Amino acid sequence: MEKRRLGSTDLTIAPLVFGGNVFGWTLNEHESFEILDAFVDYGFNAIDTANQYSYWVPGNTGGESETIIGRWLKDRGNRDKIVLMTKVGGAFAGSPTPNTTAKHIHEQVELSLKRLQTDVIDVYQTHFDQEETPVEETLRAYEDLVKAGKVRYIGASNLSPTRLSESLTLADVHGLPRYISLQPEYNLYSRSGFESNYQQIAEENQLAVIPYYALASGFLTGKYVRETDFSKSPRGEGVKSKYWNPRGERIIKALTHVAEIQHTSPSAVALAWLLHQPTIAAPIASATKTLHLKPFVEAVDLKLNSEMLVLLNEASKY
Repeated sequence: MEKRRLGSTDLTIAPLVFGGNVFGWTLNEHESFEILDAFVDYGFNAIDTANQYSYWVPGNTGGESETIIGRWLKDRGNRDKIVLMTKVGGAFAGSPTPNTTAKHIHEQVELSLKRLQTDVIDVYQTHFDQEETPVEETLRAYEDLVKAGKVRYIGASNLSPTRLSESLTLADVHGLPRYISLQPEYNLYSRSGFESNYQQIAEENQLAVIPYYALASGFLTGKYVRETDFSKSPRGEGVKSKYWNPRGERIIKALTHVAEIQHTSPSAVALAWLLHQPTIAAPIASATKTLHLKPFVEAVDLKLNSEMLVLLNEASKY
């Protein structure tokens, strides 16, 4: 599979990233190993996780996803072939607010490195922002980690546009590590937040955008085409309350139509639509069964013509 340079870095990735939030949650260790093996066999090489995954599961404390990935990397001996991304700053059970202080970052990177069984994290990302912590303090902490060889590059996720811009400007002024990527929520349904607030920043600063919720919690997979379908899934009611409305119905109809023309799945079309958007480097998507990986492969090579893109854009207009 053809690899692409990740933004301004020397990292190259296949243009889809596996979202590791499912490890230690909906997938146990054995199942996680199986799906990671299949993902790599298809030619993909980038994995995203976070230090907090999956603290929300009863009995978990956070770090379970990193631990599983670390064991897989060690068992398979393929660390040098994987672009490894993780995040810091998010909440844990008992610590309900973000933390981007230098002390916390220095403590957490050591724990992440240990769990991941690696000496270096390829992209270390600010997961959530603690706005009372000065931007410079956070960037200085990252500077220490880059100089120590523990982190190659840094990325941003859930920062406000103002704080993101401030971080980029400060990095330029003081010669500090600069965010090379942005991980926002962005998909065919959830468009306005990114397009209105972040897209211009990403373009002007050459940020590689790796959007999460690329398939809108499964809504864009095509499994929900009528209201009765939501009762068939454990997460169906939550998906229904968030996405099932006249606009959501239009999007699903358009996705299904394009998928039929292209002889592929709505999932592949939804991911391909993202790959046709400016600044998008690679969507983040998860899977719980190896058969769910097929649309990932199809999406990478899927070419949507102007008529298809207009149809999808009009259906999802906000």
